[in-house]
Amino acid sequence: MHTSMFQGVDVNLLCLLAVCVAAAAATNTLVLVDTLATRETHSIFLKSLQERGHELTVKVADDPSLQLSRYGEYLYQNLVIFAPGVEEFGGALSVETIVEFIDGGGNVLVAGSREAADLIRELVTEVGVEMDEEGAAVIDHLHYDANDDGQHTLIAAPSSGLIDSEVMVGARDAIPLLYRGTGLITDADNPLVLPVLRAPSTAYCYSPTQAITDYPHATGQNMLLVAALQARNNARVVVSGSLEFFSDAFIMASVQTPQGASYERSGNGRVVEALSRWVFMEEGVLRVVSIDHHLQDQSEPPVAYTIKDDVEYKIKVERLVEGTWKPYVANDMQMEFVRIDPFVRLTMTPSSNGLFSVKFKVPDVYGVYQFKVEYNRVGFTRLYSSTQVSVRPFTHLQYERFIECAYPYYASAFSMMVGVFLFSLVFLHHKESPSKTKAD
Repeated sequence: MHTSMFQGVDVNLLCLLAVCVAAAAATNTLVLVDTLATRETHSIFLKSLQERGHELTVKVADDPSLQLSRYGEYLYQNLVIFAPGVEEFGGALSVETIVEFIDGGGNVLVAGSREAADLIRELVTEVGVEMDEEGAAVIDHLHYDANDDGQHTLIAAPSSGLIDSEVMVGARDAIPLLYRGTGLITDADNPLVLPVLRAPSTAYCYSPTQAITDYPHATGQNMLLVAALQARNNARVVVSGSLEFFSDAFIMASVQTPQGASYERSGNGRVVEALSRWVFMEEGVLRVVSIDHHLQDQSEPPVAYTIKDDVEYKIKVERLVEGTWKPYVANDMQMEFVRIDPFVRLTMTPSSNGLFSVKFKVPDVYGVYQFKVEYNRVGFTRLYSSTQVSVRPFTHLQYERFIECAYPYYASAFSMMVGVFLFSLVFLHHKESPSKTKAD
């Protein structure tokens, strides 16, 4: 009887542990919509999130119970805003709280439209993206779909406009992407904003119902259709000027261009899934597993290095792939040995297990140094590692007794000593014979 009782307890404990592990593994994602009908029109996208382990909470954007945090802890890791028409967020949600959420490491996906409300425009401005004027739509008289209503606002954007990063948008192919919405403008000098999808060079953004009297604000490839931001804390934000870009209709639609090319399915589904994986930290995430540094003939780090020591530095890096950490291999990761400025900068040698190593000689300048690795690549999280060490000068007994370059001076000194010695011998022991004088 006792055995069966303990077996029951073990089963209960295992069940409890399984629930806890599942809860810890789940990613909480809040989805804000204009109406709950969006769950039906964008079901493919939302279902793909659920299949990847996201616990979705779908609410209307003006719900009075909205809150991102409770007792100082965030309730969600990700936020999806599919509510371009919301005039004011409900509950404790505001533009300020969303910006704080990003500053705290949260990830945000925002989709707008040509009629996006001022609230959404204000939000995307906070992350370095500006939507064009209200009512303005992206128009292209060369790159549009055959199902367009005549205004040429249903854009068949070439896949060549996608950013060159497989981590962010997946493997590139020739299938165009359907887009109907407004154009985005960013500051080209902002290093944190990434152009995910550029408009075709023949596109411009203007109201399709008005005659063009002024030069459009956004034209050609200076205009973005989808933009992304990776903050300095590695939080990620994606902004799209089109809510329909993520819709079932656009994902499942066929594409036919004016040039006669036809495609059974648009490229939206592939790009949307890859982009959502990136923005929600499922792809492009790097981490440092271990760091090791020591003298080349030893295995443990010393208390302090000495100038001109031969040192070996190793760092192990992993990449998140399909929810599993795997070794990261690259041939462009560098290590710097920094005091105030880098004294040494070398490219490390990779190995198949994610271990990068480099050997070098400590500079002939003592002080406090850092082994520093700073790795920034498009689509990947910022990798930063810094290890501080001390470098001391030689002790008195470590200096060389004779320096090769001083041999001429040594020879000069010894030759002078020998010369003085010989001169002294001659001077002291040489006796001149007395001179003979002539007798008178």
